[in-house]
Amino acid sequence: MSFFSFEHLKLVKKTKVFPARLFFALTILFNCSANNSILSFSIDEKVNQTNRLIVTNSFITTAIEIAGPSVVTIDTVRVLERNDSSEDPTSLLDPYFEKLFGKEFPYETEPRIEEGQGSGFIFEDGLVMTNAHVVSDSDRLIIGLADGRKVEGKVIGLDLLTDIAVIELEGDGPWPKAILGDSDNIKVGDWAIAVGNPFGLENTVTLGIISNIKRDVSELGLYDLKVDLIQTDAAINPGNSGGPLINSLGEVIGINTLIREGPGAGLGFAIPINEAKEIAYELINNGMVIHPMIGISLIAEISEDMTQTEVKVGYVVPNSPAEKSGILINDVILEINQEEIYNPSDVVDAITDNGIHSIAIILIRRRNEFLTIKVQPIDIRDL
Repeated sequence: MSFFSFEHLKLVKKTKVFPARLFFALTILFNCSANNSILSFSIDEKVNQTNRLIVTNSFITTAIEIAGPSVVTIDTVRVLERNDSSEDPTSLLDPYFEKLFGKEFPYETEPRIEEGQGSGFIFEDGLVMTNAHVVSDSDRLIIGLADGRKVEGKVIGLDLLTDIAVIELEGDGPWPKAILGDSDNIKVGDWAIAVGNPFGLENTVTLGIISNIKRDVSELGLYDLKVDLIQTDAAINPGNSGGPLINSLGEVIGINTLIREGPGAGLGFAIPINEAKEIAYELINNGMVIHPMIGISLIAEISEDMTQTEVKVGYVVPNSPAEKSGILINDVILEINQEEIYNPSDVVDAITDNGIHSIAIILIRRRNEFLTIKVQPIDIRDL
């Protein structure tokens, strides 16, 4: 209960109350004011501390805490058998060495060990997704987990045309799994975080943005990779290959696979996770991936009226479905199964969606004539 108020003080002044009482009242007011200041300072300090806590726990930290445990290091070992030069009498031209060592140099009599390193991430219990070029031709795989464990692994399937491989981990879990996002929902300008082990430096994180969501690999001079790529300026270095590209929520949206060197260096490329996931499960279920092909190479050219890009046939594989159906070099592909074609990747996607068990209806322009051609794709292994 308060003994004094501002009104009381005014009354005291008017009635000339003793100075001691006035001093007592002022003292209480001063103490109350001081306590209020202390209380205000304490609240402000707690707010500042909370704000500092929010700032230090950035979205990058949160994303890495979510995805980091699933990221693995992949150490590869490849045994290179010795070259048998004894069958080639011209292999040793110096008589001195031939007399000293015989027909072979001593270092050629022993197999050589070639080691490499890449990255990957656990996406199912005991299964790791990575790049095919990381594990291709390897004789032994050692998988290092984020918690320090190291286990053996074996490749259960790989596909060089999409650069996807699946590794099965030996031993018992628990296996921390990554959360797979939806690469169809990403947009240019979204945050991109590359995670991996570049140059053997484990658990390295780089930050950038998505700068293109459907980069045609032919624009990069690559014709042996059958997938469009996500482009990012997040640094992807040797050893990052196979590691995840994650979004601000810690979800995997791609697999780091390529870097651009020379002019335009600083750009990295990742396989969209939706395509990678589809390939991975096909490898798990079938051990291989069917790639429908009709046997043509494609060229993107500007139309004569300079208004759009045309997709022209640059080469026809002999004895291929395309040749048998009558497709010729310089034919312009306009539609496949009533879907308009704007760039070479549209042709690849349309033939892939058509599969090898259905006939594709292709509308082409040959000079000034429009033709409809029926083609049944076959698997690339049968070309």
